[in-house]
Amino acid sequence: MEKTDATVWNIVGTLVMVLFCAGPAIAAKQVEQWTRVEDTFQSTNDYDNPVREAKLRVEFTSPSSKKRTILAFWDGGQTWRVRFSPDELGKWSYRASCSDQQNKGLHSKSGSFQCVPYQGSLQFFRHGELRLSKNRRHLEHADDTPFFWLADTVWCGPLFADLDDWHVFLKDRVDKEFTAIQFVMTQWRMAATDAEGNPTFWGKEKVRVNPKYFQRLDKYVDAINDAGMLAVPVLLWAIRGSDNPGYYLPEDQKIVLAEYMVARYGAHQALWFLGGDGDYSGDKSETWKRVGRAVFREDQHRLATMHVRGRSWVGNEFRNEPWFSFISYQSGHGDDDKTFRWLNQGPPSTEWNKKPTLPVINTEPNYEAHNGYTYRRVHTDHSVRRAAYWSLLVSPTAGVTYGGQGIWGWHTKVQGPADHIRTGLGSPWNVAKDLPGTFSMKYLHELFKSVDWWRLIPAPQLLAEQPGKKDASKFIAAAKSGEGDLAVIYLPEGGTVKVKTDLLKKGLTARWFHPRTGGLLEAGKVQKSPQTFKTADRNDWVLMLGRYSN
Repeated sequence: MEKTDATVWNIVGTLVMVLFCAGPAIAAKQVEQWTRVEDTFQSTNDYDNPVREAKLRVEFTSPSSKKRTILAFWDGGQTWRVRFSPDELGKWSYRASCSDQQNKGLHSKSGSFQCVPYQGSLQFFRHGELRLSKNRRHLEHADDTPFFWLADTVWCGPLFADLDDWHVFLKDRVDKEFTAIQFVMTQWRMAATDAEGNPTFWGKEKVRVNPKYFQRLDKYVDAINDAGMLAVPVLLWAIRGSDNPGYYLPEDQKIVLAEYMVARYGAHQALWFLGGDGDYSGDKSETWKRVGRAVFREDQHRLATMHVRGRSWVGNEFRNEPWFSFISYQSGHGDDDKTFRWLNQGPPSTEWNKKPTLPVINTEPNYEAHNGYTYRRVHTDHSVRRAAYWSLLVSPTAGVTYGGQGIWGWHTKVQGPADHIRTGLGSPWNVAKDLPGTFSMKYLHELFKSVDWWRLIPAPQLLAEQPGKKDASKFIAAAKSGEGDLAVIYLPEGGTVKVKTDLLKKGLTARWFHPRTGGLLEAGKVQKSPQTFKTADRNDWVLMLGRYSN
């Protein structure tokens, strides 16, 4: 045989082996539980506006024969994709169904994959997707592991950040024990386009989605999950203004745009803010209820809520909505007595026990290094800690969000945020990421991890005296377990606290937690009621009452 003939036959043999091996490999495709599987479809028909002119739904059938229907999304040109997160081990199958049944590239396509146990260390894939706890007081994973919400506010981060910088930032947040990242997913008042000049969409009466924008964004959302954190996007920023799609888009176009984003990122470990900073009161809430019902179907398996305006409460408007998962509120950036009282003695402390019960989370307390709205005093790390501990203890403990000037607007130099100049100057993100309050959040999370935080409910009755009645800035927040074997009390300005210890179990020990450094001081045994405890200085402290083995 000539050398050239041998070469040809070697090439042919190699191709035969590749094709032989490729078939079984595809048929036996394996996907780890709770991660993402993706399939691609090529349309045979052309559409002027694909998102509006065709719907591609994919029905997934689990090993136990349960069915879930997921909306696929157009990704430019002739390409459509579906993403899915399997929650059950074993063999899954799926079949696509297109509203345009003449589209042979989309309609009636099918496939299968094998779901196998997750082998990594990231908590979402080890413990599973989020849901409401059985008592509906906090969030938990699919395997019943409680999830402590500690989010950072990075509204403009994915829109503006360099990808390498984004990875640096996320690693820092993981090191500081944050568990979630809040950001805005579309163009809004702070950003008309992303860093590459891509708008999310064009139009108003007939929205045209821009796949190029989302192809860039994919990497940033992926990175949040790859770092082990929850992605929490605002789908439609809704404050009054012609540059906020949640405000100016007609109702049907709100649905088109939000539905697209949910289809694209619904297989990620995500939780949705449907609207951002809007007015959802009265008749306005009806529009958002209808949008929510259209966008969030049960098969999507992701929780959703609304991000509200400062010092507003939507528990009454949305509590009974089937898609509404928890009460998110914003105590805001005020620095006056009225703001303090709204947080520590207003709706967060009085409305949490209404039925049906839902978790309550402050998703926008005052931002560190941000000007206060009344007296224009800059919010310090103490302001941040005070709002955070109040938020965690005046409602059943579920979590809290941090925000820092320079981070939320993703500054690359010292500047005031666009359209928010009155809030003051912020440092570049790589400086602002180390504001003192960020370390306070790390210590806060370490404290709550050390106890069964999910058993804590507000217990103002523990206090024999409440200095907050005269001065709201000195309000002492107290919570305890229903069994009385654990109590957490926050003193914003040190001093003394008189505790009715007869409301607790006997044999408990007291400790002071130093929220600025994470240190502990022993405070002796819990004794006769009422018992007075005194801090070592006039800074803020946390009193812990419980049973400790060391």
